[in-house]
Amino acid sequence: MSDQSFPIFDLGAFEAAGDQEKKRLGTEVDGICRSTGFLAIANHGVDDAVVESVWAKTHAFFDRPADVKQRVRAPYAGYPYGYLGPGTEALAKSRNVDTPPDLKESFNGGPLAVPPDMTDPEALGFCYAATIWPEGPEGFVDAWKAYYRSMEDLARRIMRVFATALGLDEHFFDSYVDTPISALRALNYPEQRVAPQPGQLRAGAHTDYGSLTILLPQPGSKGLEIIAPDGQWTQVPPVAGAFVINIGDLMALWTNDRWVSTVHRVVNPPPEEGGMQRRQSLAFFHQPNWFAEIACLPSCLPPGDEPKYAPVLSGPYLMGKFKSTVTAKAD
Repeated sequence: MSDQSFPIFDLGAFEAAGDQEKKRLGTEVDGICRSTGFLAIANHGVDDAVVESVWAKTHAFFDRPADVKQRVRAPYAGYPYGYLGPGTEALAKSRNVDTPPDLKESFNGGPLAVPPDMTDPEALGFCYAATIWPEGPEGFVDAWKAYYRSMEDLARRIMRVFATALGLDEHFFDSYVDTPISALRALNYPEQRVAPQPGQLRAGAHTDYGSLTILLPQPGSKGLEIIAPDGQWTQVPPVAGAFVINIGDLMALWTNDRWVSTVHRVVNPPPEEGGMQRRQSLAFFHQPNWFAEIACLPSCLPPGDEPKYAPVLSGPYLMGKFKSTVTAKAD
């Protein structure tokens, strides 16, 4: 799969279009989400300075000594935010596949504010738990928060594209995502000085759990792969100036499997193709409101059919999936 064949969607053109053109563009997105669930979003309106700042600050954070990064580690296994060092996750376990730990480290942060009416103890103890901020590099927190807010806005706008693609009112999803429990993850795949263990990847094969993921891969990097409609692992190229979007499990549930929550992974390319080199990415996992009920959309249920899945609540569903990936105590 090359830049030329990977679908690229012009978000700005959609937002400027009239109703009929929006429907036409929505039909295109519907086709993409039925087949692979992956596309690139160009003309997205996210300020370049916001992207450049968070990229530089997270890179500098991962450059810090291991003992300094460990000062902001997650305090116990299952705590969602803070630093997770190498060997603490194996994403393939979320699909009941036993593999060695993934070859990555990460810094993770959650919502920037707690809704004033939120009293659910599980929500407050998990999705709204405090992000454990590092003391440096200088400007890290401000850069992170600016990027997080930009991703919240971008995700809300993409959900309006999705609503149109599904034959719904453009603002159908607005009330489901006005206080989302999204998370931002900065990922660093360190330089590899020794060969990986058998079956060990940078990120094991998995699907994402929420409505959609907004990924910013390192320019020119390789390794992200999806299972294509023909059943083969296929490379997803980084597209200059664009974000890579994939739909998650909850969107597949919402659409009664009309849309695909595609299995993806990050592999180790051959050494001659940079497979041992350091790689970085930013992933924003967009998740509907804690109490949002995700049930089969009427537009995705043929007359006389029954939904494939029982309704779930966004927050408890996410919490159960997340905890299944933890392979070691953070202390």
